[in-house]
Amino acid sequence: MAAGTEITIRVNDAIAAIAPAAWDACANPDASRYNPFLAHAFLQALEASGCVQRRTGWLPQHLTLEDGAGGVLGAMPLYLKSHSRGEYVFDHGWAHAYEEAGGRYYPKLQCCVPFTPVPGRRLLAAPGSDAAAIETALMRGAVELVRLRDASSLHITFLPEGEWSRHGSGRVLQRTDQQFHWINQNYRSFDDFLASLTSRKRKGVKKERREATLPGIGFEHLRGAEITEAHWDIFFDFYQDTGSRKWGAPYLNRRFFSLIGEAMAERVLLILCKRAGRTIAGALNFIGGDTLYGRYWGALEHHPFLHFETCYYQAIDYAIAHGLARVEAGAQGEHKLARGYLPQTTYSLHYLDHPGLRRAVAAFLEHERAAVAEEVRILTDLGPFRKSG
Repeated sequence: MAAGTEITIRVNDAIAAIAPAAWDACANPDASRYNPFLAHAFLQALEASGCVQRRTGWLPQHLTLEDGAGGVLGAMPLYLKSHSRGEYVFDHGWAHAYEEAGGRYYPKLQCCVPFTPVPGRRLLAAPGSDAAAIETALMRGAVELVRLRDASSLHITFLPEGEWSRHGSGRVLQRTDQQFHWINQNYRSFDDFLASLTSRKRKGVKKERREATLPGIGFEHLRGAEITEAHWDIFFDFYQDTGSRKWGAPYLNRRFFSLIGEAMAERVLLILCKRAGRTIAGALNFIGGDTLYGRYWGALEHHPFLHFETCYYQAIDYAIAHGLARVEAGAQGEHKLARGYLPQTTYSLHYLDHPGLRRAVAAFLEHERAAVAEEVRILTDLGPFRKSG
């Protein structure tokens, strides 16, 4: 930012208060690295559907950094939260310990994409701007908002390593974890990918695909206008079944999927599995600039290895056919390792206002980071790929 430029940090209580073009210019300036979850349309669908609002414990507090003419120079997706659900970077232990000691952990500020453990930029600078200065200003604004909202803390989750390194300090604590991603090594086909695996793992994948696609079972890939409300009805049944079995109350409602279908259909890949003409399973994916993001899955019938085929192998097939660099299949899951998904470190930052809590958590995180780094190393060595040389 030029010296003497008049700058305002604004707190917006709805993403709709920010012009979509202005937000998207900050969130996705590079089409080749487009992240659909940072798009104004995705965040708007969460809020317009009612999935994200005060009543659900997600009060929008999005920051914008504006010049004297009201132009948006930077932005930050931010929420005031009354719980720690839907984040996938777990701080329940910190909350419990702080409240047992007489403190009040909630509300807290959370910078993330709700219900979406997908790595991506969090301190969003407009193209052609002084990105370093804008990131610093957004960080300072978010920390100041902790005090203004009488919150205990600020958490920035699933941000890139660069932002993590630049803004982690003695007061802003650094945390790591891992996910499993599939990396496209310029494969020409799924068989080309299989050839890169060890013999035992290759045979295992072939067996799983063979058993998951017994006679009568087939798959279709739907995008854009091909996806109808009837398809969303079917998929929502799958989503509810999985959600109710995993965490009790699914985070997203039926309207959210309709809004995504209206606003982002070309970024959606819906993989449906059919048996004897009946749709029995499905996986919802989002298409980024260079990445296929697997998000939700569900099934009304259960067949051996159907989950692996629908969510992992079909995604790899699509990524290879469309020249995508990677597949990100969501949080957790060491079972993904044998299917060609390798561990990748994820990053988060945590500002804790109380000095005593900050010291205790800092000591814990030092050991946790070392443990995560060692686990990533070990799991990478145990990966299914043939060793070169």
